[in-house]
Parts: sequence; C-alpha cells; structure tokens
Amino acid sequence: MTTESSKRALIYTGGHLGDWSLQLIRDGDYLIGADRGALFLAEHGIKPHLALGDFDSIGEEQLRLVRSVADECLSFDPIDKDWTDTELALREAVGRGYKRVLIVGGLGTRFDHSLANVHLLALAESEGCEALLCDENNEIGILTGPGSRRLQASDRFPVVSLLPLTPVAGGITLEGFVYPLNEATLRIGMSLGVSNLLAGPSGTVHLGEGRLLVIRCRD
Repeated sequence: MTTESSKRALIYTGGHLGDWSLQLIRDGDYLIGADRGALFLAEHGIKPHLALGDFDSIGEEQLRLVRSVADECLSFDPIDKDWTDTELALREAVGRGYKRVLIVGGLGTRFDHSLANVHLLALAESEGCEALLCDENNEIGILTGPGSRRLQASDRFPVVSLLPLTPVAGGITLEGFVYPLNEATLRIGMSLGVSNLLAGPSGTVHLGEGRLLVIRCRD
C-alpha cells in the first residue's frame, strides 16, 4: 500500500479508449484495468498492476491474456455484486492508499454508466481522494464549497463548464474568465455555467456552498 499522496492510480474502464489514453501514463502510476479496460492495456503491451471485474464483456481467451500479464487479478461474480466494475476499481485504489485517481474512458455509449461514473467523483471525495474522470474530449472534476479550484489554460480542453451536483451551489465567483460570475447561484436545471473560457493563463473558481462539477472539454 502506498502512503505517498503524490502518487496516483489510473483506472482504465470499458468506455471509449484509444491511443490518447496511453499518453496519460506517467512513471510511478499504479495501473488498474477494470474489465475491458484491463484487456485494452494488455493488448497494447501495458502491464496492469491490478485487473478486476466480472469480465463478462470479454472472452475466455482474452481473459487468459489479461491474467497472464497482470500483476494481480480479482474476479467478481457478474450477478452477486453490488457495484460496477469501475466503482470496484475506485474502492480498491482508495483502499490501497491512493489519494489521486484518474478514471480513464469512463464516458461511453451507456449513459447510465457514464452518469454513475460522474457520481463516483463524490464517492472519491468523501474518502479523501481527488478523482478526475476523462475521455478524449472531456475532463471532469468536483469542487465542494467552501473551496476554490485554480485552473491552468489548456489547448486540449479550452472550454470550462460548471454544473451543480447538489440542488443548489451558491457563492460562485469566477476570476480570470471571459464570462465572470460574482456570488452567483446555480440550481439543478440551470445552464448558466455552461461553455465559459479562461481569459488568460489561469483562472479560479470559488464556491461558497454545495457541489459543482468542473468540466473541461473541447468540441
């Protein structure tokens, strides 16, 4: 178990993955493959430290490949389990001491799974873990008030959107944005926070109360 908060775990899921996702790996990262995410890593010559899931979306030969390359493999019954494979992976990462987690490819064709993965950001935060969810076009984080989040300008994700994850998110002040807000309130169903841009090299989101999804994206 690691106790170094500077280290992070990458969870590769069964969502949309591609060569872009392999470029996210840094030296020292702990790699977890959840179900088809483990197969993706194995087929690209990447050795996951941990492969887990019910593996109901891959064949026996593919599962043998995963087991042959992974340092550790945990199999779960596809019926007798309460959590998705991605949540199982997140709980394993948190339980092994990782305070920074990147969920890679957790947005796909199944909207129910995509939304459940967004909600996992709140679970991670409740466990003292900073988690991000990303695919090729989006990076999603969570901010809980009172708190602030400083964002650096990014060519990859130039657009910044803020959406409430609680019924009300209040005291929202934006510094360094093209469209500023001052002590604003966002409620579920409001689109006021969608499609903003940083005005310079960095900007800061201040939140007084509630929870915000901080979504960085591109078209």
